[in-house]
Amino acid sequence: MSFEPVKQRRLSDDIVKHLEALIAEGSLRPGERLPAERALAERFGVSRPSLREAIQKLTARGLLLSRQGGGTYVTEALNSAFTDPLLPLLESREETRRDLLEFRHTLEGACAYYAAQRATQPDLARLTLAWERLEDCYRRRETLSREEEGDADAAFHMAIAEASHNTVYLHSIRSLFELLRHHMVTNIGGMHAHRRETRERLLEQHRALYEAIVEGRADEARAAASRHLDYVQEVLVEAGAVAHRLARARRRDEF
Repeated sequence: MSFEPVKQRRLSDDIVKHLEALIAEGSLRPGERLPAERALAERFGVSRPSLREAIQKLTARGLLLSRQGGGTYVTEALNSAFTDPLLPLLESREETRRDLLEFRHTLEGACAYYAAQRATQPDLARLTLAWERLEDCYRRRETLSREEEGDADAAFHMAIAEASHNTVYLHSIRSLFELLRHHMVTNIGGMHAHRRETRERLLEQHRALYEAIVEGRADEARAAASRHLDYVQEVLVEAGAVAHRLARARRRDEF
């Protein structure tokens, strides 16, 4: 009988696995700076050389980025699925807006469902802050820019994805965040112009979604997410049809 020697695992490999887990679960976000080397080594209870070796391994794999004299960061490339030059191309296509709404139906309904089941107290605290920011935007309608409202809307849905504790859902939404935010900014302008009651309806829909998650009503949370996106799609289809008829009428006047 032959025996193979047991390989001793390096401490840096354990640190690598721990940092990988933090990145995968979303605790360390793309673009976020890691704590200073001394503080991080103390937090992990390891030596600075072992930590440094782990950081070098993750940097070589493209998960971390070290800046001379500026610290170590989680690479922004983790969110690069829909960025320049693809983002402007997608934004300009009507089909993409429809496709994104269909995708959001599938993804955000599931996120809301699992968030209602799995959200911890820290998750709910972050979600509450995101909801209060969004609610404040709706109430400051006279002094509010589309961009500010779009940012708050996207951040609210991101907080739900984080609370779902599904890393694939979370990273899917994070990779789409810029496209999602731009989509919301565009939608907000068109929806408010088309229907005067839109802002109140969106406020009601987001409140219902928030309350269902906080109260742990998973099926109702998924249904609330679906109703919200159904409404957005309905208004945008109406607005698009009106714009098409107006353009056709103007063309007739030109001849």
